[in-house]
Order: sequence, then structure tokens, then C-alpha cells
Amino acid sequence: MSATVRDVMTTGVIAVRGDTSFKEMAAMLGSSRVSGFPVIDQAGKVIGVVSETDMLIKEADRDSHPEVFAGLRRSRDHQKAAGVTAAELMTSPPVTIGPDEPVQHAAFLMYDRAVERLPVVDEAGHLVGIVSQVDVLSIFSRPDEEIRREVTDRVIGQGLRVDPERLKVTVHDGIVTLSGRPETGQAGRDIIEAVGHVEGVVAVRDELGPADEDNRLHPAAP
Repeated sequence: MSATVRDVMTTGVIAVRGDTSFKEMAAMLGSSRVSGFPVIDQAGKVIGVVSETDMLIKEADRDSHPEVFAGLRRSRDHQKAAGVTAAELMTSPPVTIGPDEPVQHAAFLMYDRAVERLPVVDEAGHLVGIVSQVDVLSIFSRPDEEIRREVTDRVIGQGLRVDPERLKVTVHDGIVTLSGRPETGQAGRDIIEAVGHVEGVVAVRDELGPADEDNRLHPAAP
């Protein structure tokens, strides 16, 4: 089964209210070893996110190189530099995700929105966890033998109903190598695609031989 956000998220989330001061958050960054905070309202709903970058703007804005920071001073970031509370510093609306969404979707959102973490919220918007880039990448720590068993038993045997004895599956450092001879060329392509979607697979090496149908169409010369 595909991993969900619930499988990899952290539930012990350090969140702040909108009136939390800059100084309080700066101290929390050091003591808690986190890189940002979801901002919640009185009902526990996520209304924004404050990151280290949001807070760093205050110090960067003091730099004496106006030609470098001209764009900064013309933007919303310059307003953030004057902020003294979470509500004034936060990025809002926040990019959030549900706990039952696939890990792949979390990875897409992080890449697409250029964020390092996503607050995880329930259907009512209440904070239930947080998922980071490190959490998402943790799926690649899956043991090779576990990946091999899933590819052989679930994907090839049960999902595609291909006789596992026809193929050899080896896995090293998350790289799956497939060899053997599928019944049809389409079957071979289907296997390669399905294996590429297995959790923890880094890459798939196609060493499959000619399909049986190819041999029937092109018999060996006498």
C-alpha cells in the first residue's frame, strides 16, 4: 500500500498563536530545534506559517546594501521585516495537507510551492501534525528485502498476475533490477511502470529479455 502523510508526519507539533512575539519565537527556534511554526487561532485552526526565512528577513533588512535589497523593500517581505508578532510575520494562507493524502502529493506540494514543511490538518482545518521534507524522504530508507518482496508478491504476482518465476527481481540501495522474459511486450512495460511506483524504489533497471510473443513472431533460424 502507498504510504500516507499520516504514516510519516510528526504529531508533537510546536505551534504558536498570532500574538506570539518575535523574541519568543526566536528563543523557541533555538531551544526546540525546529525551523518554523504553524500559527493557529483560538479554535486550533491553522491560519499561517512562520518559517526561519520569514524571521531572517528582519536581520537581512538591516543590511547596508540597498542595491541588493531594493526588491525586498518594495515587496511584502519588507513589511514582514517590521513585524513583531507571528500574525505579522506569517505566510498566509498556509499550504496544508490532509493526513490521508499520499506522501507523493506532499512531495509535489513542497516542490511546487517551494516550502520545507506542511501543516497537516483535519477536515475542519485543525492542526493534527506536520510533515517535513525529511519525513517525505524517509520512505527511501525502506529495506531492500522488503521492497523485493512487495515487487515480487504484490505487484508482479497479485497485481499484474504474472508468474513470478518468469522474472528475477533484485534490489540494491533501493534500485530494482528486473530480468527474465515477460509474456508480452506490454506486460513488460506494465511491470516496469508499476514497480517504479512502489514506496522506497529509487530507480528501476530494465534488463528484461525479449517477450515470448516476439519469439513467436520471429522464430530462430534453423
